[in-house]
Amino acid sequence: MIFAAATCAAPALAQQPAASDSAAPAAKKAPKHKQPAGPAAASTADPATAAAGGAKPTLLGQYGDWGAYTASPGGKKVCFAIAKPSSSETTPPGKTRNPSFMFISTRPAEKVSDEVSIIIGYPFKPNSEATVAVGTTSFALYTQQDGAWIKNAAEEANLITAMRGGQNAVLKGMSAKGTHSTDIFSLKGLAQALDRSDQDCK
Repeated sequence: MIFAAATCAAPALAQQPAASDSAAPAAKKAPKHKQPAGPAAASTADPATAAAGGAKPTLLGQYGDWGAYTASPGGKKVCFAIAKPSSSETTPPGKTRNPSFMFISTRPAEKVSDEVSIIIGYPFKPNSEATVAVGTTSFALYTQQDGAWIKNAAEEANLITAMRGGQNAVLKGMSAKGTHSTDIFSLKGLAQALDRSDQDCK
């Protein structure tokens, strides 16, 4: 699977949905620390469209492994940077799942800036936490269906800072079936993609 045709530099996963761990489309995040995450994984075949809440996204630029986009779902502008993992593995090995991706969105109408969201490609174990680590610093994630967001909203700025200066973000989680997953996201180009997407949503 790849991004829509115009996007394409980020690594693609060749995995297909399977009955064991594949995810149903994610719902919006339930309110936790702030407004719900706007994008829903309506189409895992096109992560950029999913991150845009189903609206047609416009590519602002591709920077390393990250694409910068803008869209206007429901007439409300959203800007975001998005990437697929550079590598993924499961324990037990060989478990197939829907594609995973990470996006960082800014939604001026909701006064939300640089919110980190992850679609994992399978339903998380209910009431479980996931983690994302950048270097030696790890951040707890709140999970719902196949989505994850930072658990402590006050740490989100620290996560963004770490990602801007880091090489990789390592995401770990567990599916409802007990499968453990590790996804590694390259952070090459993230800072530039965020600067570009943030500029469009000033």
